[in-house]
Amino acid sequence: MHVLTRAAVLALTLATAACTTLSPARRDAAAHIAVEARSTEVVCERADACATPSPLRELGERALARSTPSAPQHYALLLEYGQDALLARLDLIRGAQRTIDLQTYIFDEDDSGHLVLEELLAAARRGVQVRLLVDQLSALRTVETLSALAGAHTNFEMRIYNPVLGRARITYPQYALAAACCWRRLNQRMHSKSLLVDGVVGITGGRNYQDDYFDWSDSFNFRDRDVLIAGPVVETMKQSFVAFWHAPLSTPVEQLADVGRHLLRDGVPPVSFQNYQRPARVAAMSADAEDADLVRQRLADLALAVGPVEFIGDLPGKHRRDREAAQASIAATPRLRELIESAQDEVLLQTPYLVLSKPAEQMFAELHARPDPPQVLVSTNSLAATDSFITYALSYKYKRRHLRDFGFHIYEYKPFPEDAPIDLEVTGAVDISWNADGSVNLDESGTEGASATREAVIAARPASVAPLTREYSALRYAGIGVNRQVPLNRTGLRMGLHAKSLVVDTRIGVVGTHNFDPRGDTYNTENAVVIEDARFAERLAASIRRDMSPANAWTIARRDSPAVFSGLDYSMAKVSEQLPIFDLWPTRYATSFEFQPGPGCPEPLPPDAPGFRACYAPVGDFPEVSLGWRSLMTRIFTAFGAGLVPIL
Repeated sequence: MHVLTRAAVLALTLATAACTTLSPARRDAAAHIAVEARSTEVVCERADACATPSPLRELGERALARSTPSAPQHYALLLEYGQDALLARLDLIRGAQRTIDLQTYIFDEDDSGHLVLEELLAAARRGVQVRLLVDQLSALRTVETLSALAGAHTNFEMRIYNPVLGRARITYPQYALAAACCWRRLNQRMHSKSLLVDGVVGITGGRNYQDDYFDWSDSFNFRDRDVLIAGPVVETMKQSFVAFWHAPLSTPVEQLADVGRHLLRDGVPPVSFQNYQRPARVAAMSADAEDADLVRQRLADLALAVGPVEFIGDLPGKHRRDREAAQASIAATPRLRELIESAQDEVLLQTPYLVLSKPAEQMFAELHARPDPPQVLVSTNSLAATDSFITYALSYKYKRRHLRDFGFHIYEYKPFPEDAPIDLEVTGAVDISWNADGSVNLDESGTEGASATREAVIAARPASVAPLTREYSALRYAGIGVNRQVPLNRTGLRMGLHAKSLVVDTRIGVVGTHNFDPRGDTYNTENAVVIEDARFAERLAASIRRDMSPANAWTIARRDSPAVFSGLDYSMAKVSEQLPIFDLWPTRYATSFEFQPGPGCPEPLPPDAPGFRACYAPVGDFPEVSLGWRSLMTRIFTAFGAGLVPIL
């Protein structure tokens, strides 16, 4: 009966999908409504589109002026703080004189998303050509918003990448249909990200357009990283954007079935995104973006002058059915492996999801087998910090392999880091004032006048709520909370690592979108910038090492061997790990350790140092996690989830 019920549901879904598909004539009629509704008014007649002075755009002009075809010059600026990342985007959008091209995976309808939309539309009204390209699975929340954008202005265009079933938004039954008929295509997502202004300045990195990427969530924020690049390589970045914009899988939003039906039924809704939840915070950010001196001091003056910059980006042909053609469009993964294989002394790898493909595992095994192998240090999420507990479960399954076979030193990010680059005041978690001694004065019911440390403030808030979408939204309907954080033993403003970066021998720095995982290798399109410059690499390495410090991360190391049958325990665990499906051996090779500073332990130590155990205490496999059914689910996916590795 269960099989028959599922078949009936699928048949009904197919029938429903067929009924809601627009005919070519109705699709053209909907597109005509949108085009006719678009305003043609341009509020500025100046050649520069009345752009405001932009210190960050000026970096691009300066770099181009210093460059020659044989000796390109660039400026590079790491954007570590969420507020800085948003400020940089507003400065560039307001400073745009000709074009703005924005490509992203997630674009949410929250305060930061609405603010950026308002700024993009304002630029279009000034006369700037604006193009917005968003992946379907995470492209805004409502059809009404998409319909409004479809008819907003003649200088504003929006396209949706890979709209399965020809829609902008899909429901659970439609998702089930897409999974049943087109699983590979459903998983083929545009994870590439860039913001390009006038072909002279660009931003790429891990951040999407959602409050928790800019420190604007009062419950959960990402520790993320972008890089701003100014100079000739931005033209290469723009060529990549153009390839996606004109790809067969990129569809004008007004041509999608659900948006088209809305346009045919109700026309183009009014365009307004100013219903902010925290208008004072938005106003403060807007005011900061108007202050050119502030932008210059806080951002532009910190940019490093570097020489050549390499942009690597997968092309949309990666999603073609022809495997040979698809393989020819893959650029990010092979180049990243090349860089790692070039290491002589050290590889610093930062990824939120430590799940490796088979070729990557082989690469790290061969690296470790060298007579004098480079040390590989990995910064990644703990179960308490991750936004994808299934992915963590797969990482947990292979810890022995990571530590012993690949020689990794692994540092797992804490959910309540003590020294994270976050602007606590703007999260909305508490009303904050600062005492003269640097402590925090909480102005809340029951805590008025009480002093607190930063850690206490962070731990003083309710547990997080589920975000809109995450990296693994292709599994959003798995029914097991793939995109929810696990419950913890204490509540508070949590953080999760989302930065994707690489440093090789403190001479090459890489910042991009690739999680160094099988999805990035096979399904997602990815991009990154590669900068061979010692100063930039050192600055990036210092940032990653900060995330790996004891204040912010637990160290993963081999657990103490059992008093009896230790050899048998190790052998059985290893055999169990190799099984493709079942992995039920109860003990794990590794666990988490916390640094215990003291007279004999003045500095943190690597996990293979002789004095490590004297200075570190084990804190369990899942520190801070409130063990319950989630722990059981972790065990289940550890035991049965190996088959998910290719899509995780």
